[in-house]
Amino acid sequence: MQITFREADTAIVAQIAGSIDGLTSEALQAALLGELLKGHHRIVADFEGVDYTSSAGLRVILATVKEARRNGGDFRLAAVRPAVMRVLQMSGFAGIVKIYPDAEAAVASFK
Repeated sequence: MQITFREADTAIVAQIAGSIDGLTSEALQAALLGELLKGHHRIVADFEGVDYTSSAGLRVILATVKEARRNGGDFRLAAVRPAVMRVLQMSGFAGIVKIYPDAEAAVASFK
């Protein structure tokens, strides 16, 4: 899994590629927590390159949403592939986290 961050207008965009599972979820959680600790409480996770997520990935999403919202921000997903979207829908996460068709739309939603 690869993670890169870039600043965009009103948020930080985390470009994520690869699988999010038990082997990679800790690195993702540490990276996202690092951005929250820097004071970036509006984060968009661009999932265009994410081909799989396990329950470990869902835990990272939930923890990040909770922490961002506790600090007056939010954590949003963008460009989620159909296979990952099915996991989000089946687990109920599609009702917890806001999902946008692309990173630009997710960033714009913070305005």
